[in-house]
Amino acid sequence: MATKAKVLIVEDDDDLRRGLSLRLKTIGYDVINAQDGPGAVSVARKERPDLVLLDIGLPAGDGISVLENYAKVPALSSIPVVVLTGRDARVTAPAIGKFHVAAFLRKPADNRELAEAISLALRGEAVPVHKPRSAATGMVQA
Repeated sequence: MATKAKVLIVEDDDDLRRGLSLRLKTIGYDVINAQDGPGAVSVARKERPDLVLLDIGLPAGDGISVLENYAKVPALSSIPVVVLTGRDARVTAPAIGKFHVAAFLRKPADNRELAEAISLALRGEAVPVHKPRSAATGMVQA
């Protein structure tokens, strides 16, 4: 029997973190959690996750500082990171572009999109770029 992939969810919103944990456990992942930047680094060092699902807006050190810290530690720098954030990609992408980020998803990501990004990132495959959905209509924007 294959071991389950371990996903570290780094999210400061308790409700969202619990929801993401439940979603990922339901589709077969082991889940560990951190609520802030320092926690994201210490939990990753201790637990060695297979993938990190990272929010950018965090207390006590944002997601960018987490990526900077991961880049400094050889055992962490190779872990695929899927960024899940409410921030605009046009603002955030340049700051994270120098790090190994497997995918960039906007909150709220639908279940299929999230599962696909995680699965592809774990296999080291390219994650397709999803067009943002309009907050007003939920339709994909061109």
